[in-house]
Amino acid sequence: MASITLKNLPDDLYERLKAAAQAHHRSINSELIHCLERVLKPRRVSPEEQLERLRRIRPDIPPSAVSPEEIQQLIDEGRP
Repeated sequence: MASITLKNLPDDLYERLKAAAQAHHRSINSELIHCLERVLKPRRVSPEEQLERLRRIRPDIPPSAVSPEEIQQLIDEGRP
């Protein structure tokens, strides 16, 4: 394991990190590691998992006021 020192961390960012650590019942160090892992080591999601997520939220998405044909027409009009 490596150690790191952060310098010149803005006060507002530190306060947000501290609040997140408290909310998640972690130390500031553990919260920072969690944040870095989430950004730098994203979990790979299979296409099947992604489709399942989309199927679950689809009922919550209001129908579009624009049809797929209208979208395609607008795309085509924007092309030279």
